[in-house]
Amino acid sequence: QPQRDPHRLDSPAHRQSGPEPEDRFFVPFFKPINPGHLRAGLQPGMAPMTSRDNSFPLIDLRSDTVTRPVPGMLEAMVRAELGDDVWGDDPTVNRLQEVVAERLGKEAALYVPSGTMGNQCALGALTAPGDQIVLEDGAHIYRYEAGAPALLSGLLVTCVKAPGGVLDWAQVEKALNPDNVHCAPPSVVCLENTHNHAGGRILPQANVLAIADRAHARGLRVHLDGARLWHAHVETGLSLAELAAPVDTVSVCFSKALGAPVGSVLAGDKATIARAHRFRKILGGGMRQAGLLAAACLYALDHHLARLVEDPAMARALRDGLDHPGLKVNHPVETNIVIIDVAGAGGDKALLDHLESNGVLGVGFGTGRVRLMPHLEISPADIARAVAILNSFPGAPA
Repeated sequence: QPQRDPHRLDSPAHRQSGPEPEDRFFVPFFKPINPGHLRAGLQPGMAPMTSRDNSFPLIDLRSDTVTRPVPGMLEAMVRAELGDDVWGDDPTVNRLQEVVAERLGKEAALYVPSGTMGNQCALGALTAPGDQIVLEDGAHIYRYEAGAPALLSGLLVTCVKAPGGVLDWAQVEKALNPDNVHCAPPSVVCLENTHNHAGGRILPQANVLAIADRAHARGLRVHLDGARLWHAHVETGLSLAELAAPVDTVSVCFSKALGAPVGSVLAGDKATIARAHRFRKILGGGMRQAGLLAAACLYALDHHLARLVEDPAMARALRDGLDHPGLKVNHPVETNIVIIDVAGAGGDKALLDHLESNGVLGVGFGTGRVRLMPHLEISPADIARAVAILNSFPGAPA
């Protein structure tokens, strides 16, 4: 029989001779491990990820969502004051919602399990079935949310292909349906800041202001998918409230960039958030003692927001170190996302295989494209090693 880890909560050692019940949760979280295995986010007691043959630590650049809670975050989670959020009486969830609403300059906020749910709750609250929404062609809401606007809210989605993902009012206006009984009535304009598919581009605030002003003048509402709005805040110096001020609703994600394990928050006016709360229920997003997760988000706000300046610096170092005729970065690296265009048929798959075989993980991002994303578990030394592996790529198979 394999031996159980004595530091697991369900092990016989804990049941028979472990600490008193109120202390049990702290044992696995804070067991010392080899300091050489620690990166910024690696938990004590957690083995580092390793390459296929376990010969060296793995550099996971697939996304900033792969991070794991740091010890201080775990302690905050364990010590969180809990209630039942479905009843509305989890004090930690309530505090998170109040803090985020204040930081975003909105009246109210709602904690949800995911960014997709936050976006869909916003659309459900702002629209009626049969309405038209307009968004950029690469928007997460359109490309990566499984057709949810049509499936869940019965919406007609009109996409606008904007250069570099940077949408402006002239493009939006051309896409709006006329006031005609034969057409779906336009209802919401959706923006994304920063723009994932465009390589982490920051949507200029002048564009946000112009789009929101003109949309509101036409009786439309504006939703901002701000999953990585944190990066726009850090890079531009604008406050989160300034960035969110022009829009009616905004969603922010704590498992992207900030290192929390679960959760997003949707913010807006009280009436809209009340309607969104009903959609959260419909989607099965009500969680009971969710303060365990909300505490991680509060910790992330306090401890991980200021450090975000490190991730774009590593992304730019990756771009600047790239020296390979078949690998090009063809977008401005403004935040923490690097998209590499790979020459040759099947080059993207060949590059991903080459990276993985050398202990680096990336993700395919469309034909001939590979995305790499630094985050809080990545160091400059990791980036230097990843650059060397990229530059040793033998190229797409002939």
